[in-house]
This record gives sequence, C-alpha cells and structure tokens, in this order.
Amino acid sequence: MGLLDDYETEELDYDSAPNHRSGYVALLGKPNVGKSTLANQMVGQRLSIVTDKPQTTRHRILCICSGSDYQMILYDTPGVLREQRHKLDSMMMQNVRSATVNADCVLILVDACKAPEKIDEVLEEGIGDLKNKPPTLLIMNKKDLIKPGEVAKKLEWYTKFTDVDEVIPVSAKYGHGVEDVKNWILSKLPNGPAYYPKDIVSEHPERFFVAEIVREKIFLQYRNEIPYVCQVNVISYKARPNAKDFIQVEILVEKNSQKIIIIGKEGKALKLLATAARLDVENFLQKKVYLEIEVKVKENWRQDVGFLKHSGYGGQIGIV
Repeated sequence: MGLLDDYETEELDYDSAPNHRSGYVALLGKPNVGKSTLANQMVGQRLSIVTDKPQTTRHRILCICSGSDYQMILYDTPGVLREQRHKLDSMMMQNVRSATVNADCVLILVDACKAPEKIDEVLEEGIGDLKNKPPTLLIMNKKDLIKPGEVAKKLEWYTKFTDVDEVIPVSAKYGHGVEDVKNWILSKLPNGPAYYPKDIVSEHPERFFVAEIVREKIFLQYRNEIPYVCQVNVISYKARPNAKDFIQVEILVEKNSQKIIIIGKEGKALKLLATAARLDVENFLQKKVYLEIEVKVKENWRQDVGFLKHSGYGGQIGIV
C-alpha cells in the first residue's frame, strides 16, 4: 500500500462497477478515546500516530480504506477540546468542523471504560448547525477492558440518551467489532466511483508522516508540557537512489529551557529520540534513511496564525 506521491506521473483510472460505493467519513470524539487506533485498524496500516496522551492527533488525517466494491475516506480528527487556550487549539477545532461539512456519515467514539455521558459537546463541535445532519454512529471503544454485562448496560444507556442512529461496541486495539462498523458505513455511503487509486492509503506526502513519527516519539519520550510545545517540520527530504535518503527535521519549542530538555545532557536525549524515530521512519518508508534533527526556539508559535497555516493547521499540509 502506498501514498499518492507514487502516482504523480501516472495516469489514474477511477472506473468502477455500477454498485460501487464511495464516500467521506468523519471520525470524532474527545481526546484519548481511540480514534486513531480505529482509523489504523480500518485501513490495516499505521497512519495516525497513537499515544496515551491527549492531543496526540493535531491534523485532520486522511486515511483511505478500499475494497473491490467500496472506498471509505476516513478523516481522523483531533480530539474535541473543552478549553481552547491557543490559536493552535482553535484551528484544530476548525479542522474537526471542516471534516464533517461534506461527510457522508459521522462516527463518534466514546470510551467504554468511563461512565456514560452525553455527547452534546462533540456533536456541537463537529456537526454544529448543519441543516442536514449526516447519519451518525456512536462507537463504544475499549470494550475489551470491561465485563460483558457492563458493555450491555452502557450500550442501552447510549442508545436511549444520545441522538445517534446506532450504537456499536468495539475494541479498536484488537479489531473486535470493526467489521460491524465498516458494514454500517457501507450502508450509508452513496453509489459512485473511487476518489483515489485503490492501492493507496493516504493523500498526505511522505514528509508529513515523517514529521508525525518524530512527534510521536517526542510524546513517548518526554513528560509534562514538552510534547505540547513541540512542532516538527521536515526541512529537506532528498531521495538518493544509490544511498540512504537524507531527511532534515527541525523541532520547534517556545523556550530555551525546553530546548535544553529535548537535547538532554551531552545530547543523549536527542540521540535516543533520533534513533527511535529513524527506525520507525525506515519501517514506514521501507527504505534506509539518514535522519538529522535540530532543535530550535520559536517563541509563541502556537499563537502565530500565519505559521500555523503554513504548518498545515489551516486544513492543508504546508511545504514545511
């Protein structure tokens, strides 16, 4: 499975059978409910980064799930935030809303381990005042972590007290119930040809995923506020047929004290980060790379609208 980069010079053929279904699916929910895990499971490949920290997903990530007679285009969105403290937060929420504007159906994830709660906030942030509300499925994720009796009780509560068309319990981590979700989506998608070649899984360029992998490693390696003040940009990506691909990456933080933490004593923390990221990048790209990472300070980048748009938070992935 590849990326759209691979097709830039090829003729694309989107012809399909008359009963072929294609459409867009918005994936919504609060932070840490498992949206990215579900998206990865449905595509069958890790595209969205996953950690146990909130706000791991910042961009609206397009994941393409195709079969012989269908194509589901999933938008994995940032977790819905109750409080928006920076321009970054508000722009992430704009990405949530824009994902649902043209969606053929909406999936809302909740954590089955937590007490049932109204999903009004997620519905308001995602669907808002759309005149024609799209078909909506509520997915109770992490059912593997609670007893069957509890699953049944919470299923009954959500069915009774939420404004959705159906409720399906799943374990995104293990893939349980994911086929039921796919079948529900297929029942809502319109007939039509595929929007993308069948053997690609995303339209995002390789450099976007390289940056996301580095950012995931920051989330996994550092604590407290450090992951949230980091922006990762790929400065240069040079494919070299007879040598390792050369990738230059910058990590931006807001203060010099944060830069010192990222680098660590004698550069050991940064070296550990770079090694972990390089191994994952090589696994993703299926090729050897030379990864160079530099840490820089850019004060208040989370409040800089022009910079945020250039970095892809305006809905399009920039050239950084």
